[in-house]
Amino acid sequence: MRSFLIALQFLTIFPVKIKPEIKNEEFGLSLFYFPFVGLAIGLVLSSSAILFSFLPVLVKGVLILIVSVIITGGIHLDGFADTCDGFYGNKPKEKILEIMRDSRIGAMGAMGLILLLLFKFSLIVNLQGVILWKALIEMAVFSRWSQVLACGITHSARQEGKANYFIEYSSKKILILGGVFTVVLFLLMAGLKGVFLFMLSFLCVLLFIQYVKRRIGGMTGDTIGAISEIAEVSVLFFNLLILNL
Repeated sequence: MRSFLIALQFLTIFPVKIKPEIKNEEFGLSLFYFPFVGLAIGLVLSSSAILFSFLPVLVKGVLILIVSVIITGGIHLDGFADTCDGFYGNKPKEKILEIMRDSRIGAMGAMGLILLLLFKFSLIVNLQGVILWKALIEMAVFSRWSQVLACGITHSARQEGKANYFIEYSSKKILILGGVFTVVLFLLMAGLKGVFLFMLSFLCVLLFIQYVKRRIGGMTGDTIGAISEIAEVSVLFFNLLILNL
């Protein structure tokens, strides 16, 4: 239960008080519950889609986006923006890390954030009914498991930061169990198409993880947040693609 609360504290804005102080290895143990917290987030988003179903499609899409930002505190969007700022151009590792450490958002971060939200909004408004609420659950679970994946198959690019503890104390067992849970959920949501959807989204996330490793040698909290956002839009996009096909 304590590990679940740690995961809930880092992935949502829910007021969770954990005493005594969290030990370093507990960060790694909490990764087991990331997909389950993702499921809770997905259920909130899918409930929002149903709740706002009487509204015009565009209004409903904006409201779903607002709920998703509020419930997570926009932490992954912040990481995505910082990653866009840092990775733009052919800069060395040290300069990339220095830029991402800066709390101020740059031009590339702002543009990346705007384009990401527009893309996500356009995908949401083009997915309707049962397909939409299922896609929202799938994306929330998959994106949180993608963070576990990033921690489990990479090293830390920095010597400091809480992301180090998640990476250092992650385990292959937790990664595999979370992956099985995610695949089963996709299978239950969309049958064999769900497995195909998972594989396509997984490929996108894996390619980005490899790109980050090539540029800076490992993960930071910002790049893990960026991976979460890329995972979300991948699931939504491939849902739309498979639907149209």
